[in-house]
Amino acid sequence: MVSGLVVRDADPVADAAALRRLAWWCLRYAPLASADPPDGIWIDVTGGAHLHGGETALLRDLTTRLATQGLNARAAIADTPGVAHAVARFGGSSGTLPSGPPAITVVPVQAGVAALANLPIEALRLPGDIIEGLRLLGIEQVGKLATLPRAPLARRFGALLAMRLDQALGAVFEPIVPSVPPDLPQARLTFVEPLLTAEAFATVIARLTAMVCEDLDKSGRGARRLDLLFERVDGSIQAIRIGTARPSRDARHLARMLDERLERVDPGLGVEAMHLVVPHADALAYAQSAVRLTEADQAETDISPLVDRLANRLGAERVYRNAPVESDVPERSVRRIPALIPPGASSGIPLGTQVIRSRTGPGGISPGRGGWPTDLPRPVRLLDPPQPVDAMALLPDHPPIAFTWRRIRHRVRHADGPERIAGEWWKRDGEMRSVRDYFRVEDEEGRRYWLFRRGDGADSVTGDMRWFLHGFF
Repeated sequence: MVSGLVVRDADPVADAAALRRLAWWCLRYAPLASADPPDGIWIDVTGGAHLHGGETALLRDLTTRLATQGLNARAAIADTPGVAHAVARFGGSSGTLPSGPPAITVVPVQAGVAALANLPIEALRLPGDIIEGLRLLGIEQVGKLATLPRAPLARRFGALLAMRLDQALGAVFEPIVPSVPPDLPQARLTFVEPLLTAEAFATVIARLTAMVCEDLDKSGRGARRLDLLFERVDGSIQAIRIGTARPSRDARHLARMLDERLERVDPGLGVEAMHLVVPHADALAYAQSAVRLTEADQAETDISPLVDRLANRLGAERVYRNAPVESDVPERSVRRIPALIPPGASSGIPLGTQVIRSRTGPGGISPGRGGWPTDLPRPVRLLDPPQPVDAMALLPDHPPIAFTWRRIRHRVRHADGPERIAGEWWKRDGEMRSVRDYFRVEDEEGRRYWLFRRGDGADSVTGDMRWFLHGFF
């Protein structure tokens, strides 16, 4: 009846192995990931969603990557695993996978009860006989089930029904047992007595990092990301994650970064085991250290440990350096890039825009080679946006005699300019006609400012002749 139908024997073992490998791949999003046979994956993204731009962005990235591999997925984030499981499979539909774009849902905090209310009772992961019995009683939705007394339900259907309902509502904790690929560098230590103090954790961390770094040294690799799992006596697992700007197998450095994250760990009644995993490692060549360094080598100080610690404390998105962009408009002439990216490799990694202008030409350095211009000094700090000031100056090209900023009058002692900067015609219509005349000025107390007048004084189309403070030298 179906021409060209292909029939293959089911292989549950291979399916389970593929699902487990997919769960290992999901370790890119969080330290805790586990397969949920036959067709699901748990990921505990607590405290890590911001690293991917938020919960919605994380789910969108996850489902999009799966879709490019031909896997049609639905994903949900919620306060409890039970709500996430129910919404991902039954939210907004009868439970069948959509044929269109991947479906993602982020359930607001403390909104799990409302999210479950209209879902079918199959969303609670109950056996078929319990589902059939509830339907015979006229119970079709989770919301109606949640309003019924628990004791009669438990006597008729067993304790599993009440437990599933309590797990979904957050009354009973549901642990997620992480799955870790066996071929990853890792080390695990168990304890006779549960550990509770940060000092005890720090001692164990030192041993674990030494063990892991020994394995990394044998394979010629360095850690780029480390996950430390705390296995508590109540069966739950807490995790902390750190990353490095460059591959590293310096045990002291890695242990120090993990120690700085211990304040985020709640030991509960105690931790009975700690498990350190390196989910991401890169090749790291051996370096000869027992030689006398030249002056050039000594000048190239390795700041990667400092960058790692700053990123660990402040967040990776807050640690950056500025790279030039070829633009005449000062506020567009820079981009933020990772602190340790090689010079000249910044073109494809913008993290934002801020200060300092770059320019090519005689006496300058090409931004494509990662340099800064030397012919036109620029302030080390720009104001975004420029702040208006009241200035007194002669037209058309004289610098200001004095200016007032934040109700303080500054008398100009020395000045240099003007330097005329026009707009970029390809950005939008009319920008090319706008003109800024910049002056570098020094007041009587030796403070130096970067001022500009909007307009050339000859044509009102070029600007309204107002003065602005744009930066400080």
